Amino acid sequence: MAYMKNLVIFVSLMLLLSPLARAATVREVVETLEVPFRVDTPSADAIHDVETEFSQESGIASLDRKQQGSGRVTLQFDRQSTSTVPLVKFRWEYDFPTRQEIVSDGRTMWVYIPENNQVIESDVSRVSQARSQDPLTFLTGLGNLSRDFLVRWASPNRDDDGNYVLKLTPKTTTTMFRELEVVVDRRAVNEYAGSGLTGRTFPIVSTRAVDTSENTTKIVFDQNRVRLNRGVSPLNFDFMMPAGVDVVRPEGHRMGY
Repeated sequence: MAYMKNLVIFVSLMLLLSPLARAATVREVVETLEVPFRVDTPSADAIHDVETEFSQESGIASLDRKQQGSGRVTLQFDRQSTSTVPLVKFRWEYDFPTRQEIVSDGRTMWVYIPENNQVIESDVSRVSQARSQDPLTFLTGLGNLSRDFLVRWASPNRDDDGNYVLKLTPKTTTTMFRELEVVVDRRAVNEYAGSGLTGRTFPIVSTRAVDTSENTTKIVFDQNRVRLNRGVSPLNFDFMMPAGVDVVRPEGHRMGY
């Protein structure tokens, strides 16, 4: 009898824990990505800023060539400046293969290439309109993925570590890329599917974009170095224009500093 009683208790515990053990649905994985970045998500469940290191692999299909890159990225999601979607500020600093900075305060974006002694300065709203599905601006729309993309499972839909893999196809035609694969951290999915918790784990393990010419860009975020909600200063996203550089604006207008 004691054996049967213990068996019943064990089975009951397994049933209670089953939501964490089962495979998540596409909807749960998508919401794991979206909820921490929505403007109406409670502060305790939101992701306000992220710092980590990344590696990048770019493939040029026509040349059958790949190029590696790496550096650091800092992101901030400012919910005070807007009532619709968070204002996204970012700083991508490449150390390899050449030094490069891509910085945005949410309104202006600067691309600094020291090797060329050049800064490309763009209005973020124009960049977003012209390149709304660009992998570079993908992070600015995390709260509205299902609005902007057709989302389904990739094949296979789990990686070797058990993380979930989604395939995103732009709902509007774009020349920038054909599809985007996003690997979503299984821990973040389990937290959300099991208890509705978000904001404790950065959900994006990696992204892989494929353009219309079959060129690829894969970015992997170092999950072991992720720092969340540390109160990153907005000053991190103020770009200090180096002396003597050429400033190029999208309209083709050049100006020396």
